[in-house]
Amino acid sequence: MATRLDRAQVVDTALRLLNEVGLEGLTLRRLAQELHVQAPALYWHFAGKQALLDEMATAIQRQLDESAGHPEPGAPWQDWYRESFRLLRRALLRYRDGAKVFGGTRLTSVAHAARQEEQLRLMTDAGFTPGAAARALFLGYTFTMGFVTEEQAVHPMPDERAPGYDIVDRVARLAPEHPLAAQVSTDLFADYPARFEEGLAAVTAGVEATLLRRG
Repeated sequence: MATRLDRAQVVDTALRLLNEVGLEGLTLRRLAQELHVQAPALYWHFAGKQALLDEMATAIQRQLDESAGHPEPGAPWQDWYRESFRLLRRALLRYRDGAKVFGGTRLTSVAHAARQEEQLRLMTDAGFTPGAAARALFLGYTFTMGFVTEEQAVHPMPDERAPGYDIVDRVARLAPEHPLAAQVSTDLFADYPARFEEGLAAVTAGVEATLLRRG
């Protein structure tokens, strides 16, 4: 007798398969083959690929929330603000095309609201208005999502480098006519952890300068 599928089993398998075939290769038909069922069996749980992606994003969010600790009382808001987005980046990098899967989806649970409430509370305690706190968090989120999307174009998985992003080759092609563009190749396509920290520091400083309530 065939084992009945449940949503969690389908999502777990989809996330594992994502690391093998990427977002474009992840189809309901391919997923059904992996689960040894006919494709219509998946439509009992998901109306289509977007519904599946929504549930996958929710699973990633759940993993993120479970990995996040709680800030120490009185800790500077800048410290946990930056750490929140480091955690998001790590959660996305666990999966091939993780940022593409996560971005633009609709979470299917409100469980993430507990952590959001905590973040907003910490920022309002630090002097932000609720609206400014929300916008500050959104800026950090969009920076991280955009950064990881570009990072995963170069490194689909942390130990892989996509074709077309060889730095030596880029320098050789650009240097004769575009020496400055060639010169910055390493700045653009190498050492992503350091570049992320640099950008995150800039976002944090900008948030403090423009959104934190003064006086």
